[in-house]
Amino acid sequence: MGVFILKRFLSAVPVLFMVAIIVFLVLRLSPGDPAVMIAGPNATPDQLAALRDAMGLNEPLLTQLFVWLGQILSGDFGVSLVSGQPVTHLIMDRFGPTLSLSIVTLIIAVVVAIPLGVIAAWQQGKWLDRLVMAGSVLGFSVPVFIIGYTMILIFARILGWFPVQGYKPLSDGFGEFAVRLVLPAVSLSFPYIALIARIVRTNVIEVMNEDYIRTARAKGLTEGGVLMGHALGNAAVPIITIIGVSIAMLIGGVVVTESVFNIPGLGRLVLEAVLARDYTVIQSVILLFSTIYVFINLVVDLLYSLFDPRIRY
Repeated sequence: MGVFILKRFLSAVPVLFMVAIIVFLVLRLSPGDPAVMIAGPNATPDQLAALRDAMGLNEPLLTQLFVWLGQILSGDFGVSLVSGQPVTHLIMDRFGPTLSLSIVTLIIAVVVAIPLGVIAAWQQGKWLDRLVMAGSVLGFSVPVFIIGYTMILIFARILGWFPVQGYKPLSDGFGEFAVRLVLPAVSLSFPYIALIARIVRTNVIEVMNEDYIRTARAKGLTEGGVLMGHALGNAAVPIITIIGVSIAMLIGGVVVTESVFNIPGLGRLVLEAVLARDYTVIQSVILLFSTIYVFINLVVDLLYSLFDPRIRY
């Protein structure tokens, strides 16, 4: 197991290195000039040149790349081109809201999706199965921001049950923290509920046709005991995999959701940095997201090996 973990860790290093290079080059070669965004359209050419020189943008691309990679390897993400603040501080200030939103969203998705998938598999071909599958198609089809604005209109504006926007940290009290995360977390959970429920349904149906399921029924186990004690447990490997994929997919979803609900997280930070052409912030946050994605895949692989007895090291 230790050798497997080491191999997976070492294989992630070149992936992250390539991500860093690609993100750096794409940002530098894309239209837009941070100096113009900071100085404004009325700045003179001499002012723009001086600003670019101060930000290091006049250096050759390779020089800029090696300087940034050297900073990353030393644990320094550099400073924001716009605000002048250390990127590490900006990320730490915004990490809490994003982590809270992601955890609550994942909990909602798993708690709702797994029972729905099991019920759909149990009622295969019946109206309840069709209803769950129709809901999953709807969850995939409707964009998250449409769901978010709809929930704001109904539950915040019309019914007045929740705040329209904003975020409160847990230190301000659990009530304030929870009530402001309900709408964004539920909105963001829709596509993941749809995805996980479909995978659970498909794999439970496959397992239900196995011989040991018929044996369990012959022993007199209830249908619920068969479903939860045998079918779901033996279908756990692909379910764990898709949950891991869903965690990685949350990275993209938080950008839209945090913008809709005015949550000051990493998603909002990326959006603000893109609008301001703040290269240092964008490439650092994307590299952080990529690192999280690789780490999640490593954890999923480890869990896969624990649940699947066919895997040996």
